Amino acid sequence: MQETGVVPVFFNPDIEVSKSVLKACYDGGIRVFEFVNRGDFAHEVFGELNKYALKELPGMMLGAGSIVDEATTAIYIQLGANFIVSPLLNENMARICNRRKIMWSPGCGTLSEIGKAEELGAELVKIFPASEVGGPSFVKAVKAPSPWTNIMPTGGVDLNRENLKAWFDAGVTCVGMGSKLFTKEIIANKDYKFLEQRTKELMGTVGEVKS
Repeated sequence: MQETGVVPVFFNPDIEVSKSVLKACYDGGIRVFEFVNRGDFAHEVFGELNKYALKELPGMMLGAGSIVDEATTAIYIQLGANFIVSPLLNENMARICNRRKIMWSPGCGTLSEIGKAEELGAELVKIFPASEVGGPSFVKAVKAPSPWTNIMPTGGVDLNRENLKAWFDAGVTCVGMGSKLFTKEIIANKDYKFLEQRTKELMGTVGEVKS
């Protein structure tokens, strides 16, 4: 996550669409991908997608996001999730992930929550919804007394160079990006070559603003 700087956040109930999106991101340079647990049977789609990634996309790390309870966490770990992302802080999820040495990134909105998450073993905390809790200025404020904290904002991050520069200048480790990368038009038109190019440009921009 620190190396690539970008974690795409995506869900689609159609396994073929999900495979095509994952492949486009992979070809665009992405190596870490968060599949969102949204709706019934989402874990079944994830299981098939992870098998595809292991077979066809060497080096791609697939994780699961939007998970809020320990039972669902266990299901995704059993399906091979490399990491678990949550919009909230749940101690029981931390215990399950730590027992299996699976990276756990909980959602936090205050420095106290971040401190608690780190006590529970979180190496990377998710700021969500990032724009609502204060944006890059919030990250900068957190990093002042807590420079060791690794932060991933999700919500309020887009492909604009100025936006990305503001986040990385504030000190984020990486950014999560969903609908700004995967527009409704791209998915509806199945324009995966455009998505690949869009991803390449994003990776290039992130590389520039990080250096």
